[in-house]
Amino acid sequence: MGRFPHVVQPPFEEVFQRDHSLKGKWNTRFFPVSQPLVLELGCGKGEYTVGLAKKYPDKNFLGVDIKGARMWKGAKNALEAGMSNVGFLRTRIEFITSFFAPGEVSEIWLTFPDPQLKRRRNKKRLTTPRFLNAYRRMVRPGAIIHLKTDSRPLYTYTLELLKHNRLEPLLATDDLYGSGLADDILSIRTFYETRFLEKGLPIHYLKFSLDADKEIIELPDDRE
Repeated sequence: MGRFPHVVQPPFEEVFQRDHSLKGKWNTRFFPVSQPLVLELGCGKGEYTVGLAKKYPDKNFLGVDIKGARMWKGAKNALEAGMSNVGFLRTRIEFITSFFAPGEVSEIWLTFPDPQLKRRRNKKRLTTPRFLNAYRRMVRPGAIIHLKTDSRPLYTYTLELLKHNRLEPLLATDDLYGSGLADDILSIRTFYETRFLEKGLPIHYLKFSLDADKEIIELPDDRE
């Protein structure tokens, strides 16, 4: 992917505890047209990033993941299709605030992230207070965050965390396709989602916003 013009792969030293040169400048130095910026965090093969970019040419989409072998497929498809409103960033989500300025991001998708079910790894869930507070510092007021997952524990944890912080979900369902709520956008399916559905597993979905002025605090059981 080093030859792909729409892929950014910064080395560790460029983003560890420092800002990347594109921070606050994605719509002026990376994308050819300044449009609302949408992130897919943990994008895997990039199916959602590319699928959404096709449906919404009036928005810019950036898929973020650390695993380049997976990301390569979506990056290649976007390049071959000549899409100018889609790009990819290879980095760890832990470094996400090194890349985006306050108010720079209009929307975030979390599509089938690792649920990190082992207790010693639960701090790595992409919906923990650590990550939600990072997103809170990047998004515009009223920005929407979507979570699609096959993991009921992750869905339940995130729902309880929102309620604990007095944030009412905009939409919550533990069976997206069975509920009839899956519209044209939500029915874009990733590689893993297709596999889960073939096994008869329900897909859980949460849609919510964060308050820029309100820090997210952990659930009592998760405090050390």
